[in-house]
Amino acid sequence: MVTKNIEAGKDLIANQLCRYLEDRGVKHVFGLCGHTNIAVLSAMADSGLEFVNVRHEQISSHAADGYARVTGKASVVLSHLSPGLTNAATGVANAALDCIPMVVIAGDIPSYYYGKHPHQEVNLHADGSQYEIYRPFVKRAWRVDTPELLPEIMEKAFQLAESGQPGPVLVNVPMDYFSAQIDNTLWEKQLANTKSLKKPSIDDETAREIIQALLDAERPVIYAGGGVALARAWDELVEFVDHLQLPVAHSLMGKGCVPDDHPLVLGMTGFWGTSFTNQQTLNADWIIGLGSRFKEADCSSWYPEYTFNIGEGASKLIHIDIESQEIGRNYPVEIGAVADLKSALKVLNRVAKEMKPEGVKRPELVKAIADFRAEFKAKNTEMQKSDAFPMMPERILADLREAMPRNAYLTSDVGWNKNGVAQQFDIYTPGSILIPGGFATMGFGPAAAVGAQVAAPDRVVISLVGDGGFGQNPAVLATAAAENLPVIWVVMNNNAFGTIAGLQKAHYDLTYGTTFAKANNVLEQTPDYAAIAQAYGCVGMRPASAAEFKPALEAAIASRKPTVIDIAMINNPTPTSGHWNILDIYSPEGGVGHVSTD
Repeated sequence: MVTKNIEAGKDLIANQLCRYLEDRGVKHVFGLCGHTNIAVLSAMADSGLEFVNVRHEQISSHAADGYARVTGKASVVLSHLSPGLTNAATGVANAALDCIPMVVIAGDIPSYYYGKHPHQEVNLHADGSQYEIYRPFVKRAWRVDTPELLPEIMEKAFQLAESGQPGPVLVNVPMDYFSAQIDNTLWEKQLANTKSLKKPSIDDETAREIIQALLDAERPVIYAGGGVALARAWDELVEFVDHLQLPVAHSLMGKGCVPDDHPLVLGMTGFWGTSFTNQQTLNADWIIGLGSRFKEADCSSWYPEYTFNIGEGASKLIHIDIESQEIGRNYPVEIGAVADLKSALKVLNRVAKEMKPEGVKRPELVKAIADFRAEFKAKNTEMQKSDAFPMMPERILADLREAMPRNAYLTSDVGWNKNGVAQQFDIYTPGSILIPGGFATMGFGPAAAVGAQVAAPDRVVISLVGDGGFGQNPAVLATAAAENLPVIWVVMNNNAFGTIAGLQKAHYDLTYGTTFAKANNVLEQTPDYAAIAQAYGCVGMRPASAAEFKPALEAAIASRKPTVIDIAMINNPTPTSGHWNILDIYSPEGGVGHVSTD
């Protein structure tokens, strides 16, 4: 606690803010210091809060994103003004597009200096407008105009971040307010407010209408989106799937909502989905979409011949989502319901058991899914066992799956580590995969893994990332070393922005600006991320053959030390079976996709 001639019944806002966060159950705050927020940092030093210090603000927002995905509660970012706030913006926007709850507290210039161009002020077009930088992507951006308003704004901020469709919010505070004194009662009255709102469900009549449609359907399919994970409705979804024997396709963000070894999981749809999964959703007569926006890549750019053909005379759609704007956004809806998925699925399960007590059996479908899995696995076996070096990406994924505990957290980034994982890598514990979806941000995975490890210190956390993504911000290693966080970063190093290089090679027959300079020997390529890890105080490994990778990974898991495994990889493209409109733009004659650049 900071003391500066404090009046009776009052306290410094910095002290009061820290107590408020503690009362809300906040344990960690992610951020980076600046002259506008050191009053809060100083108050935090003697509080029960732990400040997770980073070397770049983008790391703080990505780490807070990963933390919130694991805890299910709003994370907190403390930011400096202007460059601090803009540095953090990418991570906050990533959280926004994936509906991750987050409260960003940003310092600003002194309230009495607006428009005078003090140090680092942003005001080329308007005074006191720093907070507007975040307006396009946060749920709300507040500028605190008087110190007395901060307590109720903080309460509103947490409630908004965590309610409805979750997402980040910004509270912008002039730095002089942190050092102001206000009555303690202004904060104390916020304690009387509920800290969680009751969430909407569906009524029995609606549930019976939905269940009857699914019972009457000949080829029903569940389409699970990221909203299932946000609602933590995994168990309820599995119960629903088991009772009605409904096959489950999923979006990228829906990966792992039902364990991938469940006999009714079809897999991911869309551009990087499998042909079998796309065919099941294409031919479905009824689809029940749960917490999905039906995004472009998941839906093959909404072309009706590839993944979904929803509308008159084709598939009929039931769509349940917590956010009404998502329902019918991209496809016409037969039955739409605004509801929390955990609550809605509880009602659907009860009504389904009342209407069909014996359940439904679809043995032919279960066999067809099993046969497809066996066929798909057989096609990949050669690549998964290949001794080629640089390694085949399929071998990296196969070895990782064998070594990684079933309940380990895995963060992906972009490229093979995201698209290939979603297509070919089994997730057994719901909620254990953290993916950058809507923003598809390079650099998300390494920092999100830090946040996940802070939130779940006893679980194994692995970041699977490309060299392009890891190179975005390797300073994440400094935080891991300082906090003694045993994150393992597996860098799939293809010496390129591989997915884009493959796309450019296929359409333009060159890789200008998408690949990096190569050494004659793959082990002499720079940068050496293993050496960089060691320089930061972490363990660094650089396997020299495919056979060395899995033992290195097993040793890293056993060591419980922050470790980078920099593994050379062949830049083969992730197989695709759907479609993406960008292919039509680059090659309107058709028939062109991605190719290997090696």
